Amino acid sequence: MNNIAILCSGGDVSGMNPAIKHFVEYSLQKGLTPYFIYDGYEGLIDGSIKKASYQDVAGIITRGGTIIGSARSQRFKDASYRKQAKDNLDKYNIDKLVILGGDGSFKGMDIFYKEHATAFCGIPSTIDNDINKTNYCLGVDTALNVIKNAIDSIRDTASSFKRAFVIETMGRECGYLALASYLTSGAEMCLIPEIPYNLQAFEQSFIGQIQNGRRYFIAIVAEGVKQDSQEIAKWFEETIGIESRVSILGHIQRGGNPSVYDRLMAYKFITYAIDGLLQNKQESVVCFNESGFNYESIEEVVKPYKLDEKLLSCLMENQNVQA
Repeated sequence: MNNIAILCSGGDVSGMNPAIKHFVEYSLQKGLTPYFIYDGYEGLIDGSIKKASYQDVAGIITRGGTIIGSARSQRFKDASYRKQAKDNLDKYNIDKLVILGGDGSFKGMDIFYKEHATAFCGIPSTIDNDINKTNYCLGVDTALNVIKNAIDSIRDTASSFKRAFVIETMGRECGYLALASYLTSGAEMCLIPEIPYNLQAFEQSFIGQIQNGRRYFIAIVAEGVKQDSQEIAKWFEETIGIESRVSILGHIQRGGNPSVYDRLMAYKFITYAIDGLLQNKQESVVCFNESGFNYESIEEVVKPYKLDEKLLSCLMENQNVQA
């Protein structure tokens, strides 16, 4: 069979639409018939499947999100619904799948493969950048640029009004976005779930900086830290003695015009995914690290993720904290 389908699962990221565009174009180039599965595993269960054409992907490369929708599916955890999903694939003679998602999506597809032998290749797609065996996930660069623009704009107001701004990024369990943004923005504080902290450790330094003429502070906080952003802003006012505000960036980090880097990575991820399936790789995830692109097993990808030790060391040294 020469039919191949793509679906998005879990949170959307900018970069999915460029991936979907290249999926259609490269599939046709390779003599495959491309199909869209709408709304992730939910759509697979419901049979929301459509043959795709060049017309479907014209002009989508500039758009964030995903034109085929995404979802988090509880039903896909049920074997009877997975059988229904397989029956729907069989109606269209689809025997190869490309999955844009995170490790939970890949775990679900691994079970599906073991039950029904439908070959698949996963593409890491999460702005948290928290998938094992890959240094980069689709959508991360765009999210970081959204955060960068927000910090740069907020700094103007912070310096004008002598304020501390607590800027909250996404990252309930992984502090990558906050950490990378801290290291590249010149912020004075970064709090992430991976490193225990005590606000008292900052007091002497911050008070001294104000006495020496500092007019403002930028604190970047991952949403998963032990204290919420309002508590940290209150600490700035009551302990450090500087007026403070909170900016929660929220879901703007997941959307927006995909960056050039995310468009390029989408192109490369899709190329490797389709080539892998044509080379008879039955269940793998395309990963990117120091050695370039490679195929990893589900067993490796779903192992617990750890932030780059060098980046963590930079944070601890800069803030003089101990993990």
